Amino acid sequence: MDEGDPGTCVTEPRGQRGPPDARHTARGILPGMAARSQALDLKSIWLFSGCSASELRKIRSSLDEVVVPEDKVLVEEGRVGLEFFLIVSGTATVSRNGKKVATLGPGGYFGEMALLDRKPRSANVVSDTEMDLLVLSQRQFNSLLQSVPTIARKLLAAMAQRVREADAKAFD
Repeated sequence: MDEGDPGTCVTEPRGQRGPPDARHTARGILPGMAARSQALDLKSIWLFSGCSASELRKIRSSLDEVVVPEDKVLVEEGRVGLEFFLIVSGTATVSRNGKKVATLGPGGYFGEMALLDRKPRSANVVSDTEMDLLVLSQRQFNSLLQSVPTIARKLLAAMAQRVREADAKAFD
C-alpha cells in the first residue's frame, strides 16, 4: 500500500490480470487517471453502444486501470486474446504482417473481439509512449454478463449491426 493513500495499491499483475510488466491498481485510481478515465465515453465503443447508463456504470466498475511503459507489446498478432483495452492517455501503433496500419490515442480501443470469441489477435499493438489503459479481461466480462444479463442481448444487437454494415460495404 502507498502510505500517502491507503486506498491505492500499485502492484505487478499476476496470471491473466492485464499486460505483463504493467502497474495497475488493486483498488482505487492511479494519480491523475481518475478524471481522464471518467471522461471517456464507453457508449462511443460499438460493443457497448446499446447499453444504458446503469449498465455502462457496471462495465466501468469492471475495468482495471493499468500503466504500461513505452515500447511494450500489448497484443501480439496470432496470439489468443483475453482482454479489451481502452486508452486513457498515450499512444500505440497497430501493425499487421509487419506493416503499420494505425496509430491509436486517448479514447481509442482495441481487443474488443477477444471478449466475444477468444480467437487469435489480428494485429500487433505496441505502446509508443507510456500509457494509461483501462482493461477488461475475459473473466471480468463473463462475470459482468452473468450479473447483468441484459447486457448480453445488447451486445448481440451491436454485433448484428456491425455485420450488417460490413455486408452492405461488401456489396456496394
